[in-house]
Amino acid sequence: MITLALSKGRIFEETMPLLAGAGIEVTEDPETSRKLILPTTRADVRVVLVRASDVPTYVQYGGADLGVTGLDVLLENGNQGLYQPLDLRIAACRLSVAVRADYDYASAVKQGSRLKVATKYVGLARDFFAGKGVHVDLIKLYGSMELAPLTGLADAIVDLVSTGNTLKANQLVEVERIMDISARLVINQAALKLKREAIRRIVDAFERALRA
Repeated sequence: MITLALSKGRIFEETMPLLAGAGIEVTEDPETSRKLILPTTRADVRVVLVRASDVPTYVQYGGADLGVTGLDVLLENGNQGLYQPLDLRIAACRLSVAVRADYDYASAVKQGSRLKVATKYVGLARDFFAGKGVHVDLIKLYGSMELAPLTGLADAIVDLVSTGNTLKANQLVEVERIMDISARLVINQAALKLKREAIRRIVDAFERALRA
């Protein structure tokens, strides 16, 4: 049995065409099914639904043989013991700094002000601002980051940006792009040895779909 870890939402939806290229289709809708383990059209392949931040952990410790997760999750939470053969080029977005439209971010940075920054990407944000020589107090949040500057909790946020529409709707502007993000295929190294042929067929099908 091959177990693939996915998170609901955009990554799940954009992984489905790649799976179809491998002759694998999930037979139940994750949005309507209460099941956390979903069968597929292949008796030897199943999908487990986990939180996006938990995908690498499930794969690393053998709860899943392979998974699809964002580069942001891998960099923030660690990727020890994971084989990462493919950038799937799906769920593309960027990690950026955003502030209120009326906040002079450039002047604050130039003057050496100590910024309050809200984010769930504390490690990535710390490294980014340290590299610029900017002093920051990091505030870890899990919910809607856009509220933090609007309520005065923070001067800036570090968060994922896709279209930018949510920022615009909340009178925020993107002031720095930290890095581009996309989803990666990750594989448990022990599973790669023990189930090499079955996993290789899936990886090869993903590669063909990407080339196409």
